[in-house]
Amino acid sequence: MRIVLMIVLFVAIAAAVSAQDFSKGLAAAQSGDFATALKEWTPLAEQGEGFAQFNLGLMYDKGDGVPQDYKEAAKWYRLAAEQGRTKAQNNLGYMYAQGLGVLQDNVLAHMWYNLSAANGSDLGGENRDIIAERMTAEDISKAQAMARKCMNSDYQDCGY
Repeated sequence: MRIVLMIVLFVAIAAAVSAQDFSKGLAAAQSGDFATALKEWTPLAEQGEGFAQFNLGLMYDKGDGVPQDYKEAAKWYRLAAEQGRTKAQNNLGYMYAQGLGVLQDNVLAHMWYNLSAANGSDLGGENRDIIAERMTAEDISKAQAMARKCMNSDYQDCGY
């Protein structure tokens, strides 16, 4: 019983510290102190914290406090997107649509936009519809099937 109580206490403390570190990073980023944001968010992102992963993706995408690196941005967006983070799904779709940090691929762009839309993003739906205008019916069907497979696998099987 003591061990269970200690584990529960450790998890609660770790969650509080993670939330505090994320908030500290957010406050730093909002004030333009991207070095502190990077310092706070990187360990959280590496531990799987989706909001930290998304925000690192934004930093690398825009070059805020780090050299602009689309490949690194796409990596962090993907990790957050695979946790169901809607904005990361939309941004990853854009990366595929434009070929930024990844090979340009309308099918994957449509898939990620579609997932973003399915998770409540109006922008994801708008972007999906825009890219669909440049795709064949066969490619759209493929993207839709990939989106279903991705969602049904809890984001473990997303892509080709």
